[in-house]
Amino acid sequence: MPSSRSLTCIALAAALVAGGCDRQSAEGTQPAEETGEASAPKTFNGTLSIESRGARMPEFALSDPSGRRLTSAELQGKPVLINLWATWCGPCVLEMPMLDKLAVEEAGKLRVVTISEDLQGADKVLPFFAQRKFARLEPWLDPDNTLGDHYATGILPTTVLYDAQGREVWRMIGGHDWSGPRTTAMLADTLR
Repeated sequence: MPSSRSLTCIALAAALVAGGCDRQSAEGTQPAEETGEASAPKTFNGTLSIESRGARMPEFALSDPSGRRLTSAELQGKPVLINLWATWCGPCVLEMPMLDKLAVEEAGKLRVVTISEDLQGADKVLPFFAQRKFARLEPWLDPDNTLGDHYATGILPTTVLYDAQGREVWRMIGGHDWSGPRTTAMLADTLR
């Protein structure tokens, strides 16, 4: 008979899988967007984790489809919300307009950095951004999944909040309603 700790771990793993997209697919086998829109859940049920609170932001260098670069060092001095997503991930696609709205509302206080984990990089991300015409979000690319491997949640979307000193505050594993009052409460201490 499994221990209560084993059952708790199994239940937690099931909840994480239900809250987002599995990013463990073999290389080159990411789901295709047959209709142009990824399948989307009716509700969000991501899990808030403070397990890595206080961890330093990893060093990284990203690029966008035009060749611009962004390094972790450039993100120091202001709170940053890093969102790992993919075009084929339903919860990720649903979150993007809310993250864009959050980036607009908190401009000057919070930088929202959305990072695509699509293996096809710009080929998938450019049309996605062109169709949606986001006001603040930028198409940063991580086609080698370097940050996905660093955070090791196995779930997309994964969103991590860092304070102005580059220390992790919390991470949301799976989809979340970034327009709701829970988000305001989750950001309150960091954005003071």
